[in-house]
Amino acid sequence: MTKIEIELPDNTAEAAREAGLLTPEALDRLLTLALKRKLAVDNLLSVAARIERVGAPPMAMEEVNAEVRVSRSERGRAGRH
Repeated sequence: MTKIEIELPDNTAEAAREAGLLTPEALDRLLTLALKRKLAVDNLLSVAARIERVGAPPMAMEEVNAEVRVSRSERGRAGRH
């Protein structure tokens, strides 16, 4: 276990304390979620850079939406097995 000490503005610390966000469990959940989001953004930017390098044409929004639907459908089926 790692112990971390941080400094926050008083109003932020008080609001976070009142919301129950300064417990080790809440901070762990918040940081884990933030790390997952950062990884997703980093991956997205990496893919965008590769697409730009190869000169692939941009997708129309309709194509993007279709791909999202397929992906969600596949994830839904995988979760039911």
